[in-house]
Amino acid sequence: MIRFNPETKSFLLSGKNYSYAMFVNSAGFLQQLYYGKKIAEGDLSFLISQSDSPDPEDLNMDMSTDWMPSECGSFGRGDFKSATVIVKRNDGAAMSRFKYQSHKIFDGVKPLAGMPCVRRAENTLTVTIKDDFSDIEIDLNYSVSEDSDVLVRNATIRNTGEESADIVKAFSFCIDLPDSGKLSALRLAGNWASERKPVTTPLADGTLRIESTRGHSSHAMNPFMALLSADCNENFGDCYGFALIYSGSFAISAETSCHQRIRMQGGINDYMFGWKLGAGESFETPQAAMCFSAHGLGGMSRAYHDFFREYVINPAKVYKRRPIVVNNWEATYFDFSNEKLFSIIDEAAKLGVDTFVLDDGWFGKRDDDRSGLGDWVVNESKLKGGLKTVIDRCKEKGLKFGLWFEPEMISEDSDLYRAHPDWAIKKEGVPPCRSRNQLVLDFSRKEVVDYVYNVVSKILNENEISYVKWDKNRDITENFTSSLPADRQGEFLHRYMLGVYDLAERLTSSFPNVLFEGCAGGGGRFDGGMLYYFPQIWTSDDTDALERTKIQWGTSICYPASAMSCHVSACPNHQTGRITPFETRGAIASLGAFGYELDLSKLSEKEKELVKEQIKDYKKIDDLVLKGDLYRLSDPFESNYFCEILVSKDKTKAYLVGERFRAEPSYHERLLKIHGLADEKIYRIAELNIIVSGKALSGKGIVLPRIGDCGSWIWHIEEVK
Repeated sequence: MIRFNPETKSFLLSGKNYSYAMFVNSAGFLQQLYYGKKIAEGDLSFLISQSDSPDPEDLNMDMSTDWMPSECGSFGRGDFKSATVIVKRNDGAAMSRFKYQSHKIFDGVKPLAGMPCVRRAENTLTVTIKDDFSDIEIDLNYSVSEDSDVLVRNATIRNTGEESADIVKAFSFCIDLPDSGKLSALRLAGNWASERKPVTTPLADGTLRIESTRGHSSHAMNPFMALLSADCNENFGDCYGFALIYSGSFAISAETSCHQRIRMQGGINDYMFGWKLGAGESFETPQAAMCFSAHGLGGMSRAYHDFFREYVINPAKVYKRRPIVVNNWEATYFDFSNEKLFSIIDEAAKLGVDTFVLDDGWFGKRDDDRSGLGDWVVNESKLKGGLKTVIDRCKEKGLKFGLWFEPEMISEDSDLYRAHPDWAIKKEGVPPCRSRNQLVLDFSRKEVVDYVYNVVSKILNENEISYVKWDKNRDITENFTSSLPADRQGEFLHRYMLGVYDLAERLTSSFPNVLFEGCAGGGGRFDGGMLYYFPQIWTSDDTDALERTKIQWGTSICYPASAMSCHVSACPNHQTGRITPFETRGAIASLGAFGYELDLSKLSEKEKELVKEQIKDYKKIDDLVLKGDLYRLSDPFESNYFCEILVSKDKTKAYLVGERFRAEPSYHERLLKIHGLADEKIYRIAELNIIVSGKALSGKGIVLPRIGDCGSWIWHIEEVK
């Protein structure tokens, strides 16, 4: 719901449990008023009376903007906090003073050209502000829905003049929050195989900035930040979330000014960014998803989970049962033949697997990671009879077939590179920076994207393929394209990302029956932008059942369980060398899109029986993975236990998974409080054969199992009627 009061020139935007208020002050600035628990329209006059606005008659008015809470930070006119948008004119000047011009409220949402965005919204407010000193206008867009706690924002920067200008900073959102006590900032940091570790630090004077300069959102830092009140925990306290629906280099900052206001803003990373804005042209920033929760981190997370499922992920895929796959990568790596693959396929069929996925090594001259990328032609010297032979074996055994691609990459030892060396990202005369023995294709060039679309489409058209794993195994370096002049090189990284989105849009639209899974060396591009195209993403290359508890816990701070691709792998684990029980590997993997990453033909008979049981059990609870509410119960970063529960929306059934990391001497009983169930309902926990109320489970708790190192437990909980 969006309301405008013409007398006070105030706006009230309200979602499910929050309100967001702003007004046009007497000096003409769009001023932030309130963001928090839901309030009434009648409260706006009070909020305005409590605001401190610049006096338009004051000769020092511009200097007052330094402490004024703004919806768009200006540059060079007294607001000394970081600007939201900076546009440099031909004479080099960039000062700005953006004032309200007009607004409009309309049903639905305006789609973004060439970028992922929310697929629907109930209402959108567009406020147009204009610079007093140039021909630059900005549309500030706000989209709300009454059944969501997420407010979606972005900006459109427009040049209404007759001369070109250069955008040097173009963030998607800005909000100045009051200092409401001690706030902490939470971000999701990490590295390859240890993605999205929650890191929380108190805010202090100055700026806390997270970013990626790698050309994609990266393993190192996720495009998400949350602000937490001093009393905030999983279930209680206020928190604000800020997530970008964008997959490229980004920045999000929390700046505490000398006036003790906190300016939150973010978007495309302004490091080495630039965009030439010609006369009459406009530039759209990616969308940002803002969320307020008065019910702790858990409340914020569940709001984000619902938002991504209902508003971002493809509605044709989001709640559709996912195939249980087996991927051959850790079973064979590059060393496979028809016979090796057939043995995995045959065993998969006996055990109940749905889909066999052929990973890297099926194309070109590709027996290791030093050659072949870009040559998307089947290597029939390795696969006798081509893909058809493997696909026919799958069909004969009742399985579907999936295939791995790395469409953004190129090997220097490839036919594609020999034909088009200029298609790789590099600067002539400068030795390229290599990673994993490969270079990156220049997706800022349309002819490159068109080529990749055509060759990948040919494979998909000529073969019965139901599943595609889209990988990306290195960051971008050089940040240079020969297709742009010197004064437009700052556009390169964003144009690259637009090329990725273009390919993803064309492929997913052309092959609507194929399930596309995202991957970037594991979880290196796990963000809202990629979820628009890929309903699930390979969560991490680390499949160790202990480490995965931490990775999946951190990922769930913002992203739903259904988006996490989680597999059971072999032991000793290929990333850590750790040996964990087969049951534990299955239990942890069941908290996402489930599958296997090993050679099924080499399992013991006992392990094969466990696979059958795991698959049978998963098919009973996969609706909870797809649609349920996730409650985090025991933090693997803070305790010796991991525990999460998925609860149906109607609170009638739940699925709880736990793991104990280390056995301890002098053990004493530990109680686990189970949140998420309805206090008034009576439940049966099947594995314990007990009947108990939801109130008792959340108030008193239940004794945790006493089990050995990396032992696990699963409880199926249903309402007793």
